[in-house]
Amino acid sequence: MPHFDLVILGAGPAGASAAVTARKKGLSVALIDKARFPRPKLCGGLITGRCATHLRDVFNLDIDPQLFETRRNFEFFMDGKPLGRLDGVPPTHLTMRWDFDQLLVAKALAAGAADYTGQRVETLDLEANRIILQSGETLDYTCLIGADGVQSIVARALFGDPFDKSRVGFALEIEAPSQAPTPDTPIRIDFAAADWGYGWSFPKRGSTTIGLGGLHDKNPDMKGHLARYLDTLHTGQDARVKGHFLPFGGYRSVPGRTNVLLAGDAAGFVDPITGEGIGHAIQSGALAATAAADAIAAGRPDTALALYRPKTRPIRTALRSARLLRPVIFSPALKPFFASTFRASRTLKRDYMHLLSGDAEYPQLLARTALRLPRAALRWALRRKRSVSR
Repeated sequence: MPHFDLVILGAGPAGASAAVTARKKGLSVALIDKARFPRPKLCGGLITGRCATHLRDVFNLDIDPQLFETRRNFEFFMDGKPLGRLDGVPPTHLTMRWDFDQLLVAKALAAGAADYTGQRVETLDLEANRIILQSGETLDYTCLIGADGVQSIVARALFGDPFDKSRVGFALEIEAPSQAPTPDTPIRIDFAAADWGYGWSFPKRGSTTIGLGGLHDKNPDMKGHLARYLDTLHTGQDARVKGHFLPFGGYRSVPGRTNVLLAGDAAGFVDPITGEGIGHAIQSGALAATAAADAIAAGRPDTALALYRPKTRPIRTALRSARLLRPVIFSPALKPFFASTFRASRTLKRDYMHLLSGDAEYPQLLARTALRLPRAALRWALRRKRSVSR
């Protein structure tokens, strides 16, 4: 029966990051995933500046133009009406998850993680620190990291449900034909393409990734939203539609238990405004592996969560701040105010882009918004009054 210091369930960005970090610290690691890589993955494939920093720190991976397409231009819409365009913003990068995830898994395996990809878990026994694979092979572990996504079986074993049904989001996406983009072709963001969410069009060399997402409870007709959005973009609707739950701000304040830790989407570490989760996945995977290694080195694997939770505080603080800001952007009641203010304010657009680039964090933006909001609301009310009086 093989024994590993650390078993990681899920070989996406969070799991691969945890595996690479744990191997650097000398742990024996098993990396399990039901899929064989490369594999398809629903995701726009937007790599923010913050995420690029984590890629460099964890994987020693720079933005290679063979894998990433850098964009510096964005255009914004609401209900098909333009809210403005920004050019020359801090760079963001587009990639295909098929290739991106395969590269990260390859780096984890090259670092010495034992390869258990393409194998499903039959039994997860948290009390015995044991996993039985569908093949019948049994693995023992000292610590376990659940990096197995929004439908995490580790989170289910810990908490009964993998996510909070009242807070979870849902996204639909297609790969449309490529628009033959140039470096100046903008990324398109459509606020309110879904209720409490937005739509996106990411132009890439091989295809155009188009999708939308929003809170699941607020969107009983998500397919209808997608059809209308594709009509807005004048895009054919014969492409295969993929759907996936998205932990849209319902993060775990306690991401694990004793020697079992949750990272990435399994912990709900997804931005509730932008829906971006790759950066937090890579960061939290590395933090989880570091906590596990420190706990094992101290001879107290049961303290892994106590070490991990403070390390994730900046992530959780950012997500909590974003959740407070989300109604300003997505609430139907504030929709006219947000559209008018966003259209008129270059500063607000720049703030949004600085979040994506990693040059600013949500707590700072929340503080600035609290200072600006009363003045912006007053200006909007005066404009609305003049418009009505005419």
